[in-house]
Parts: sequence; C-alpha cells; structure tokens
Amino acid sequence: MRKKTNLLFIVFIAVFQSVHLFSQDIQSAEWICTTDNAPWVKNNISEKRVQTSTLIQIDPAKTLQTIEGFGGCFNELGWDALNSISYTEKQAVLNSLFNPASGCKFTICRMPLGANDYSVNWYSHNETPGDYEMEHFSIARDRLRLIPYIKAAKEIRPDLKIWASPWCPPSWMKKNNHYACRTDANSNDLSADKQGTEMEDLFVLDDRTLSAYALYFSKFIQEYKREGINIYAVHVQNEPNSCQNFPSCIWTPEGLSLLIKQVGAQFKEDGLETEVWLGTIERPQPERVDPILSDPEARKYITGVGFQWAGKGVIGHVNKTYPELKLMQTETECGRGTNDRAAMEHTFSLMKHYFKNGISTYEYWNMVLNHTGKSQWGWKQNSMITITKDLKVRYNPEFYLMKHFSYFIKPSARFLDVSSDENCLAFLNPGNEIIIIYYNENDEPVNRGFEIGTDTIQVELQGKSLNTFVVKI
Repeated sequence: MRKKTNLLFIVFIAVFQSVHLFSQDIQSAEWICTTDNAPWVKNNISEKRVQTSTLIQIDPAKTLQTIEGFGGCFNELGWDALNSISYTEKQAVLNSLFNPASGCKFTICRMPLGANDYSVNWYSHNETPGDYEMEHFSIARDRLRLIPYIKAAKEIRPDLKIWASPWCPPSWMKKNNHYACRTDANSNDLSADKQGTEMEDLFVLDDRTLSAYALYFSKFIQEYKREGINIYAVHVQNEPNSCQNFPSCIWTPEGLSLLIKQVGAQFKEDGLETEVWLGTIERPQPERVDPILSDPEARKYITGVGFQWAGKGVIGHVNKTYPELKLMQTETECGRGTNDRAAMEHTFSLMKHYFKNGISTYEYWNMVLNHTGKSQWGWKQNSMITITKDLKVRYNPEFYLMKHFSYFIKPSARFLDVSSDENCLAFLNPGNEIIIIYYNENDEPVNRGFEIGTDTIQVELQGKSLNTFVVKI
C-alpha cells in the first residue's frame, strides 16, 4: 500500500511541476488602456497582476478570416473642416489618422463617386442630359476637395487603398430626374409625386442608360488614375434600398444585377483591374442579396459584399452561404453627433458583430467634421475628430476605439476564435503576435485573465476602460 501511495504522490508532484513549468503568467507585454479621463495610456502588467478564475481562452491555432485593414471615408465637409485650422494642425490630424508609425495606420478608405450627404451640395460628374457617350464627363469638382484630401493622406501613407461608391447616378439617369428620392421641404425641392418606392427601380433600366452609367464608372477610375490615385474597388450603389432626402437611388435586386453585369463588362473591355463589389447593403433580408449572388453572370464579376446599418442582419447568411466572397463593413453607424462614450460602446458592439461574422475590413464614416457635425441635408452625425467652434482639435472616444484596433492589427492578420462572448476580440498578426482587445463595460474595475496556449495574462482592468494587449508567442 505504501509503494502505491508513494507512486501516486510522485505522479502528483510531476503533474504539478509540469503545470507550474509550462503554464505561467506573462510578465510583460504591451498594454494600452483608454478611459474617459486618460486616453491611450501605457500600463505595466506586473504592477496590476491579480489572480482570477475568469479566464478567456485564446487559441492561436483557431484562425478565421484574414484582416485587410481599417479606414474611414473621405468627404467634402471633412476637408473643409480641416482647412479651417492651420496647416501645422491639419498635418497633425492627418498624421493621427494615416501615419504608419504613430497614427491609426489606416490602410483602406472609402470615397463617394459623385455627391453624397456630406458633400457641400449636389453634383455628379456629368449633369448633361442625354450624354450617353460621356463626352462631358469631368472630375473638376473633385479637384477642389476630395482629390486634395486623398493626396494629403497618401503623402503620409502612400500605399493607402481607395474604393468608391455612388450615392446617386447623374440625375438624368433617374426616373424622377432628381438627385433625391424622398421629398423634404427643409432640404430639397423634390415634388411629392416624384418620390421613389422601396423595392422599385428608380434608375432608368434601359440598355442605353445602363451602358452610359457603366462608362461613367470607367471614366471615373481612369480620370483618378491620371491624378495618381488608384481606385482598387467600386461598390455599385450606396444603400440601394434607402429612399433618402439627400443623393440616393433605389434598386431592385434584378436591377442591381443588370448594373453589375454592365459595369463588370465595361471594366473588362477597358482593361481595368478595379474590383466590383455588391454594396453597400443596408437591409437584413436575404431575398435582397440572394438573387444577385446566385445570378451566375453577375456573380462572375463580384469580388465581395459590403454591409452597413441593418445590413448587419444578413452578413451571417452571406458569410455562410457564399464563403468564397470577401466581406466588408463599409460605414459605421453614425449616431446623432453626440461623440460620447455611449457612441463608442455602440460601435464596439458593431465591431464584435461584424468580425464574428467574417469581415476583413472595418470602415468608420466621417473621420473629421466641424463642431456642427451636420450634413447639408440636416443630419447631425458623429466623427472620429471634431474641429470645435473655437477651432480646437478634439479627439472623440471613437477615435481611440478605432486606434485600439487599427494601430495594432496588421494587414494579413487573422481573426481568432475566443472562448467567451464577453467584450473580447483577438487577432494573430504576422510574426506570431497576438492582439487582444477587451472593453470593460462595468463602472467598477474587474479582474480578467487571458489564456494563450499555456501562458496567461491576469490583470485588473479599470472601470469603463478599453484595453489592447500585444503578446509575442
């Protein structure tokens, strides 16, 4: 009996030593923490180590989709806001967004093809009725704001990728001959009898007009290339189901399929390598995307699908049904101009949802706005950065949220499966570097542990704090 007891004791000691040797606390890792009063503070793990039974397992072997990058949208009103401050201040703001060493390190950004709701006013690149050959096509308007904005960013980040989407085609290509879809006495002159109806095509769906619109897309890409700006992708319509008082156009799935076929064929004929995406989808119904993605003639041109707003309700279906397609979150929900922590918390919940449903790219909306935050059509919205009424630069909570992701997560990183549905996301960077992002939504501090293979981080996290850990494995 004594020999058996001794043997068990020896086995127990061996197991204990094995656990002690190979399961140990990580003593040092990069840790950045943001709270309301102290944004972007470097913490020391050894100073805040605790013991906790709340462990979130992160398995570096369970890799999911590849991450391509983060960004925002170049809008005319953003450039006007930037030009209200000094050159030095403007460069500092641009560096805070694009600098590949110290800024948000944005790699992929959006722009409008023609006017959107954050343009100074309505315009398209060809408002000459009946010009099907696009003889009067011009990007002269963009040389005033959008092109300088993009070029200023590319001076800091030369490899910045740009994609474009139209909010509205030239007005003469629409059945109502107007940029808007919904009448609003306070913001447009569209008569009530010319309003659109959701799930009906407002575009004139004849061969000649579709062909002219495809040529419009192609001319845009070619003219931007002459400016030294490569448009790597187009999403064929911003929110094709939303009838707005600002530039907009509604389409049926069948109409969008026709447009995608025409644009894809035009790009092929013109030797353009620009990708064609189905986007930006803002409704949750599968029946609004399936007819397009199941049309083989349209599908052969589609690289990926972009989602925003209520489109988050259909992304899981698309990810599961069409796993070969790339997925993108194209526009963070813009709020009502509060620019507060509640807005940041909502955006964090969106990021969780989109990454867990397969996206490769996450895009903010307005990177910079003035103190009003207001579009020319009356909607006050959030921005990452605000130029205040007294011309000071204010970095809002969503700026730091985006930076907690984009500063650390490199292109080609892989999204990782984690064991908990808490506010935790993890990524595997090239070079075996784990990025852990955790938001403590509680008012009080909490103790949390992150188990990476046989190693752990166990720390106390401040109340209402956003935390990023960088761990080399």
